[in-house]
Amino acid sequence: MFELIAQNTVLKVAMLVALFIIVVAAAYFFTTSMAARQATRTRLAGASSGSEAGATGTGSLRARDAESAWLQLVMAIEQTGLSLTDTRDEALRQKLAAAGYTAPIAPRVYTLIRLLSVVGLPLLTLLFLWVGGKNPSIFQLYLILGTAALVGLYGPSLFIRAKADRRQRQIVNGFPDALDLLLVCVEAGLGLESAFTRVGMEITTSHPLLSEQFGAVVLELRAGRSREDALRRMADRAGVDEIRAFSTLLIQSTKLGSSLAQTLRVYAAEMREKRRLRAEEKAHRLPVLLSIPLVACMLPVMIGVLMLPAAIRVMRVIMPTLGGG
Repeated sequence: MFELIAQNTVLKVAMLVALFIIVVAAAYFFTTSMAARQATRTRLAGASSGSEAGATGTGSLRARDAESAWLQLVMAIEQTGLSLTDTRDEALRQKLAAAGYTAPIAPRVYTLIRLLSVVGLPLLTLLFLWVGGKNPSIFQLYLILGTAALVGLYGPSLFIRAKADRRQRQIVNGFPDALDLLLVCVEAGLGLESAFTRVGMEITTSHPLLSEQFGAVVLELRAGRSREDALRRMADRAGVDEIRAFSTLLIQSTKLGSSLAQTLRVYAAEMREKRRLRAEEKAHRLPVLLSIPLVACMLPVMIGVLMLPAAIRVMRVIMPTLGGG
């Protein structure tokens, strides 16, 4: 394989181009996630110390620099006449926000990646078939290229969905701990904004996704947005039913004038109970999941071990008798 690559110039160029695309994509996603996390940390820390305001701006500028390269690429492609705006832009934006991509250009970058995958994967597959010296029939070639195009079309969507599900699980698992800290802060006399700030700083290491959500709420409140609007936007960004119910509960508690501490106490107990039930559900699923390798792997071996002595005895005693020995 390596000798074939070393001898063929076209294959070497194709491999280098594919490697370059993979490295650029990985560097972009890694830089964006790290810049967003660093910006959240510095902004939350700057809430209690004005000396860290410069670090906040630095993190934001790094994130903007990472986004500007993609923005320039998208704008250059759209200037050629190819529109990257999806007709379901709002639904796509919510799906990308649930996966952690909240940049304004995220839907267009997602559409661009899907277009490149749909076109690039069949071309790479065709190149590998040509370099490998294989001569498939027309039907086989059509099937292979169609499968590659389908992978390129639905692969990014599956990746976004898997990442959104993973983020939602992390948020749901850490949400009861954040509620307990919010309850302690509110009972200590802090307001809701100060409680969000303090809890966001405390859970930066243990639950960074929740810290990012709380930090965004604090920044929106300080920018002049209403509490109801900020909480609803947090629920939309998270995409989790527990966060959405929590936002609705806080809004209704504020409007009705009920005790915020009592509301948080009841809801925190309910979230802890739900987390315990989820853990019990996973524990009850283990015997069913273990039965599959048990039946497929261990049970045939056990049957063989138990039946082998009887089979040997039959061969030694009964078979000579039947043969007239």
